[in-house]
Amino acid sequence: MTIADIKKNVETKMDQSIAALNNNLGKIRTGRANPALLDSVMVEYYGSAVPLSQVANVSLIDSRTISVQPWEKGMGAKIEKAIRESDLGLNPASMGDLIRVPLPPMSEERRKEMTKLVRNEGEGAKVAVRNLRRDANEGVKKLVKDKLASEDDQKRAEADVQKLTDKHIATIDALVSAKEQDIMAV
Repeated sequence: MTIADIKKNVETKMDQSIAALNNNLGKIRTGRANPALLDSVMVEYYGSAVPLSQVANVSLIDSRTISVQPWEKGMGAKIEKAIRESDLGLNPASMGDLIRVPLPPMSEERRKEMTKLVRNEGEGAKVAVRNLRRDANEGVKKLVKDKLASEDDQKRAEADVQKLTDKHIATIDALVSAKEQDIMAV
């Protein structure tokens, strides 16, 4: 493995950490409806738990209402029960085959809890990026120890990895800040 391989590998993994953060932030509820909000809901389907998106079409009716259209007739009650029992605090209502999931307005206290959750997600992503930096630097040190790279190469590589780390941490901070503003907007 070369220094270039280490740099490319660490950048790919840092990008994956940011993608995971984006995915996790998408699941955190803001004042607006988002179909991704129901991605974590598991529905009982022929004896096994499956994601809601595999048994129904999830879409938006308006900015505060999600619609869930089951693909099979008998699934409505099970989907409704799964949404109600999830820890999202939602109360679905059936209208024939269609299930409407209105999002209640968030209280100020709940908004503050959500921003804490967002900050925790951001901190977790930063820790992941820093761990990747440490692993990359250890890989470079091992190359120097094995006489496959010079100490000058090590210094340059560590500086490059630090620049990558700083860039990714700035991206994480921007994502967290944007999500906090989104949550706090009434």
